[in-house]
This record gives sequence, structure tokens and C-alpha cells, in this order.
Amino acid sequence: MESKLGRIEDYNKVLPIVELYRCVQSEGSRFGRPTIAVRTTGCTHRCFFGEGGWCDSWYTSIHPEKGKYTFNDIVKIYDENPHVKEMMLTGGSPTMHPKLVNELTHFANDRQIIITIETEGSHFLETDFPIGLISLSPKFSNSVPVVGTTTPLGSIVDEKFVKQHNKFRLHNENIKKTLEYHSDYHYKPVWDGTEECLNEIEEFRTLHNIPKDKTFVMPAGDSREELIKMYPLVFEMCAEKGYNMTGRDHIIAYDTKREV
Repeated sequence: MESKLGRIEDYNKVLPIVELYRCVQSEGSRFGRPTIAVRTTGCTHRCFFGEGGWCDSWYTSIHPEKGKYTFNDIVKIYDENPHVKEMMLTGGSPTMHPKLVNELTHFANDRQIIITIETEGSHFLETDFPIGLISLSPKFSNSVPVVGTTTPLGSIVDEKFVKQHNKFRLHNENIKKTLEYHSDYHYKPVWDGTEECLNEIEEFRTLHNIPKDKTFVMPAGDSREELIKMYPLVFEMCAEKGYNMTGRDHIIAYDTKREV
């Protein structure tokens, strides 16, 4: 097969993967299913949700750590867990690493594994095998960092920082191509409890003709404390508007602990 994106040839080379672990999917339409999480580092965005906090994986985006896993490590964890037939490819922005994503589609096709890729839609990747599920979380105006804010490791947000965040935000052309090419999708926006954000969620849904039954609204918050405040608001709003509600139960269960 001729590959447009290329392939990974050296399975022993360290890749931009910072986490690799077995867990249970805790968000969206495949909630509750055992999966293997593959978390890449590097991101097109720098999300800050005000009282809701920074991106919950800021160590891949605001202050990106170096990768430490190889493709053989991915093979090994599936060999050790043959009952798991799902993959959660997340980040960061996994689509920044097209060869890795493409190689994973070959691996998934060989092993009958369903890949869910968490993406904000900044890049369209025409992978050799379509991805099983696009988990689309576009970033709205409530995600834009505020100049003068302090990042998790103490940097001060400036205009350049904000410009980087907005560079690929709401790339509707690539989002459209992504939804059309891959096998399935759900729309998983973050809601901060405001009417302004709710209007943006609905405008985007209408623009891309996304059914409400494919819409899973997620509460803003990067800690158990923040999410517990938001859960009742999202429950009530979804019941009123007809969206699905998705929690972030790994944070409820483990708070800010990593690799869960």
C-alpha cells in the first residue's frame, strides 16, 4: 500500500509519546470500555478555561514533556492485554504526528482494534486506514488564554502565547474533511456554564450539521472539585437542550493523578 503520510520504520525509536497505559474510557460515546491510552506530546493549542483551569494535560501542551515510548512498547502492552480491543489516542494534538497516527491505523487494522482519536480538528490526516472514531473537541472562545495569567509551571502568558493558541483554532475546512473521511465521530465540546459558550457550541453543531445524538457536552474543569461544581449544571442543560452529557469520570475517580 502506497502511504500518503509515511510509515514508522524503526519500532525501537523513541516517539513523541509521554504516556502509555491500560484504563477505561471515561468520556464520550465509548464510555466504560477497557482501552489502551496512547498520549502524544506537543499541541497546537494552549487551552485555559479561567476558573475551570488549564488543559488537564498541560504537560503535553503548555509545557510539553519529551516522549519516552517506542512503537514496540505499544505492541507489548497489547500483547500483555489481548482482551483489550480499543485504543484512545490522545494528547496534546496527536495529528501533529502523522506518521505515528498512520502506523497506528495499520496496527489497529491488523489486530481489529478500534482507535478513538481525541482531536480539536486542527489537521486533517488521510490515514491509510480510516480511524474508527473521531472524538472532536473544538476549542471555543472560552479556551483562549488571558494575557498576564500564570501557567502551571510559572510562565506568564503574553500575546505570542495567545496567537499560537488561536492559529489553528476552529479550522473548519480541516474539521469537515476529517468528519467526512474517517469511519465515525462524536462531537465533544467543553461547556463552562455560560450562555456565550453554549451559543458557540450550537453554532458549530449547526455549521457542521452534527446531530444532537452525536453531541456529548463535557463540563469544564481539571480537578475533582471543579467538576463537582459543574456536573449539575451540565446535567440540567443537556436535559433541557437535548444533548448527551459526558462526564470526566477519571478525574472524579482519581482527581489530578496522571495515567489513569
